[in-house]
Amino acid sequence: MLGSTHGTLTTDFRARVEACGESPRTAVHSTTAPSAEDTVALDVSGRPLHADAPDLDRFFRPESVAVIGASDAEGRPNTGITRQLIAWAERVGARLHPVHPTRATVFGLPCVASVADLPEQVDLAVLLIADPLPVIEQLAEAKVKFAVAFASGFAETGDEGAAAQARLGAAVRRSGLRLLGPNTNLNAFEKFREDLDGPAIALITQSGHQGRPVYTLQELGIRLSHWAPTGNEADLETSDFISYFAEQPEVGAIACYVEGLRDGRQFLLAADRAARNGVPVVAVKVGRTETGARMAASHTGKLTGADTVVDAAMRQFGVIRVDGLDELQDTAALLARARKPLADGVVVYSISGGTGAHFSDLATEAGLTLPTLSQAKQDELHQWIPEYLGVSNPIDNGGHPVGDWRGRKIIDAILADPSVGILICPITGPFPPMSDKLAQDLVDAAEQTDKLICVIWGSPVGTEDAYRTTLLGSSRVATFRTFGNCITAVRAYLGHHRFTAAYRSPFEDAPRTLSPSFRKAQALMRPGQQLSEHSAKQLLRAYGIRVPREQLVTSAAAAVRAAGLVGYPVVMKASGPQLAHKTELGLVKIGLTSASQIRDAYRELTDIARYENVPLDGILVCQMVERGVEMVVGVTQDDLFGPTVTVGLGGVLVEVLHDAAVRVPPFGEDQARAMLRELRGHPLLEGVRGAPPADVDALVEVILRVQRMAMELGDELSELDINPLMVLPRGQGAVALDALAICH
Repeated sequence: MLGSTHGTLTTDFRARVEACGESPRTAVHSTTAPSAEDTVALDVSGRPLHADAPDLDRFFRPESVAVIGASDAEGRPNTGITRQLIAWAERVGARLHPVHPTRATVFGLPCVASVADLPEQVDLAVLLIADPLPVIEQLAEAKVKFAVAFASGFAETGDEGAAAQARLGAAVRRSGLRLLGPNTNLNAFEKFREDLDGPAIALITQSGHQGRPVYTLQELGIRLSHWAPTGNEADLETSDFISYFAEQPEVGAIACYVEGLRDGRQFLLAADRAARNGVPVVAVKVGRTETGARMAASHTGKLTGADTVVDAAMRQFGVIRVDGLDELQDTAALLARARKPLADGVVVYSISGGTGAHFSDLATEAGLTLPTLSQAKQDELHQWIPEYLGVSNPIDNGGHPVGDWRGRKIIDAILADPSVGILICPITGPFPPMSDKLAQDLVDAAEQTDKLICVIWGSPVGTEDAYRTTLLGSSRVATFRTFGNCITAVRAYLGHHRFTAAYRSPFEDAPRTLSPSFRKAQALMRPGQQLSEHSAKQLLRAYGIRVPREQLVTSAAAAVRAAGLVGYPVVMKASGPQLAHKTELGLVKIGLTSASQIRDAYRELTDIARYENVPLDGILVCQMVERGVEMVVGVTQDDLFGPTVTVGLGGVLVEVLHDAAVRVPPFGEDQARAMLRELRGHPLLEGVRGAPPADVDALVEVILRVQRMAMELGDELSELDINPLMVLPRGQGAVALDALAICH
């Protein structure tokens, strides 16, 4: 079950809201009764539709800072931290006030005994004390805006520490200040290079050391503007910083190392803000495996969430997930600095045919488009490249042309092709003077074009002048060290711009009032119980989802009459609240065509149920639907994101192939169709081996209706499984042949 921490609307709260004559969207998102001044916009499930970006200007650029527990005693851990904070305060132009009960000065600065003795209201308090909890109330009385807690021993240590962190978080919420930490570090106060220009990377890490590779990009000329080490996130969390960074004009990309998410909904709202602003978010999210998830929890004490849901939610909202820190730095750097692509076409240009062929294979397999250059363009290139070399794409120049005036001519001719948006030149190793001249020509050409030029410098040494000075000295050429990282970054770059060009926030169209279906559905819910198939299908009917003609009967004679009304052939199934797998128990009979078969089937089904001690509410006599594609559509509750909607191949294939796609509500028709395209079995919907195309429009409609049900019923619906959903040939609709529903 999801609590209010994860943004769900509880049943009791819904009842109180409706008793007050309000819809959930106008009520405060809380488990307390709404007040008149509450203005938080909520969807039908009571979850927020937007998140205000916190104003963190005074956190990163405070005018005044208090250091609680400051020290200048040699050998003390706090001494080194105090020294670094003093240097940082000088860089940002902040006044720093040491606070210590037994010192008159610290590093020559006047020191006060307590927070109450501070000479002015401060923007930021840095807490160098083992237990920050007793100080929070003092900071609130002093109207401090922000605080940072370095102390460890909280949720990362287990249940006792988690309880201590909960007390700290509650105190912070009462105080009105915003807290970074606990279990954080000094990364927010690092020294950033100020001699670099262009769009910057803003960095968010839950483990400070994992941000070091991105931080060191400054040594390669990549600008960094902020670093938020969020630690255990008792208050300020990754989502807050994404929302803030997405509004900063100097930020070209946001790079994140995420161990766990505190609130899935807030993360999606933050990602939505970044997508609407066109700011790419690149993330390493640990927890793909059971081991990774366990280690992440032990480090930060947070839920990692089911990884398939996390992965789907990130893609749904445009967050670019990468696997390694090297991919994080290279992808974020490219996305921060590269201009919008003018075309999707990629041309591979090299001094070696083998290199070009190798890279082209990898790029094509990764989904990049390598257009075949026109014959006219190939003829033009053959002015400078020997006729026996291939120039259709990849382009092999044979080596010698790059050493003279022809090299730049070739590059300019490639970039002039309107089908080309990206030129990638893999240089597998230094081969002076060819490689030096080629690097310089690429850098010079990059200054004259709006198209992206990427170079892979494959030398393991990395001290060559062509690499260190020529390539890294250019702010226009994207330089990589491996084929894989280049392909990952370029694919992310093209994907990001395609995504943002078509992006429309799903929160804008999310339903804010309950549909008429909700009242009918809620009357069918049985708290804590699994519904019978008959009741589960009534739930589907309430939301306009088609089910077969069927009748629930309690006698053999009634079954015969029902078969006549439904129409032969029929299916007979036992229906009861404890039946999840009827077929395995022999409680399904198909293809019945006569009254005698109906009577025999009724007797056999009831005998089996009696033998298995399975209570029944009756026997279903159902229309038999045979021709179509079997799909599954379902709802599950995720610990982080709440209700999620799944679609996949149905019938027995769902257990064999595990071919499914997931989305987190709200989402629109475009995402519903994207779910279907993700399935390996998608060709079945298009028609194979002479089968007619399936009614995809009807399937999409079912997905959207199930989503509406999931949002409106919230955590009252623990699980829904429509399997199989028979998708009939185009124009004939989709029919839910079986359904399982579990109420919370």
